Amino acid sequence: MATKRHTSLDRVLGRLDSLDSINLANLVQRLARERSLFEDIFNALQEGVLVITPSGEIEYANAAAHKLIGIGEGELAGETLWRLVPGLRPSLDIDLGDEDGAPAAMPVMAREFELTYPEPRTVRLYLVPFVGAARNSSRRYAVILSDITRDKATTEQLIENERSSSIFLLAASVAHELGNPLNSITIHLQLIERRLKKLKASKDLDALASSIDVCQEEVRRLDGIITHFLEAIRPKPPALQETNLLELLEQVLSFQHTEMENRGISVEAETQADLPLVMADRDQLKQVYFNLTKNAMEAMQPGGRLRIRTRHDDESVYLLFGDTGSGIKQEDLVRLFQPYHTTKQGGSGLGLMIVRRIMREHGGQVAIESKEGLGTVITLQFPRKDRRVRMLGSG
Repeated sequence: MATKRHTSLDRVLGRLDSLDSINLANLVQRLARERSLFEDIFNALQEGVLVITPSGEIEYANAAAHKLIGIGEGELAGETLWRLVPGLRPSLDIDLGDEDGAPAAMPVMAREFELTYPEPRTVRLYLVPFVGAARNSSRRYAVILSDITRDKATTEQLIENERSSSIFLLAASVAHELGNPLNSITIHLQLIERRLKKLKASKDLDALASSIDVCQEEVRRLDGIITHFLEAIRPKPPALQETNLLELLEQVLSFQHTEMENRGISVEAETQADLPLVMADRDQLKQVYFNLTKNAMEAMQPGGRLRIRTRHDDESVYLLFGDTGSGIKQEDLVRLFQPYHTTKQGGSGLGLMIVRRIMREHGGQVAIESKEGLGTVITLQFPRKDRRVRMLGSG
């Protein structure tokens, strides 16, 4: 068992009540020097460092954090982080909870978001809870902010090059190998269907015709998967149109109903009937939904629950997917959007990368919050249709 080491300062603080005025003054000077030293260290960091309360109130911010958020040094303390960066507030309205139904603490969170002031840039946020060493210390959250604008541009170029040289060749080969037998199956099913229509009607014949319909539908589904995969690696600009997010989601969940039922997974949806419309490419958005729900299903055991929530504010519309799966390790969380990184055996590591690309091309963002052993919440953030029009008009 590890033994906690006590410094000379700890020993002095332990007998604080017995110090005379001279030693007490010396102690105050020493604490001031150590505080100054730590502030110098934190202010020398390139990354922004914040300490916040569960409500988002900022208790400490280093110099880099002031610069990234665009507020003068010393002016962040006492502000609320969620107010300064709209849309950043964690998705606490899907409570991961524990097995007994007790609320869980805010999970570890990693996400990227765009800032426009004082200049456009992309910032990566990493939030983790901690409890101070002092007795009766309350829970706080350390927030690390990193400017990844240049890294993102470089990474996207590398991904594009890699996609062109390797994934495209693989996908073309897979599409060719799968496409030919699917075409053959389709033709033979059509021939069988025509012959059945010439036979005398009976219960057995009806059952056989129903089975053929199922086969044809599965062939169309496989063909759609191949098409979507090819579109993912050869992306097209989204064909934006007024879209009801829930209408599309209902279609995807209906399509996956049988698989979820077979896996013993239930869906709990709490949605708003007046959810604002967004501008989206319906086919691409279906692919986003499919990837996320598929990931959630594969993360859960029988008896698992997929929880879906919606919310909106003056700027954005949010769609949240929460699962009761095994959660994601902290070391994996910050690498989930990297190409080829996967936590699933046999996974390609492309699913979430494709989701993020589609969301970015829609002017939105995707965020992941997870607590190992309890589950994961993924938030899709879309710009409101009316807000998008105002933004375009003001440009």
